[in-house]
Amino acid sequence: MWHLKLFAALMICLLLLGQVDGSPVSELSSAKRRLRRMTPFWRGVSLRPIGASCRDDSECITRLCRKRRCSLSVAQE
Repeated sequence: MWHLKLFAALMICLLLLGQVDGSPVSELSSAKRRLRRMTPFWRGVSLRPIGASCRDDSECITRLCRKRRCSLSVAQE
């Protein structure tokens, strides 16, 4: 009887190890990172005001992201 329990425990361990080994964890580089998709409604609602932090021009209400801040002026300060 203990042989069956030992066999079952070993099989479960092997199955779990196979799952861990079979699932690759890849690091996403900045080039491969997916851009977020938003509907036009949420794009308009979520625009950031002047002075708020931003990553690119599409996040700001003025469409000008300068030095990681939503800006009003076109020139790089």
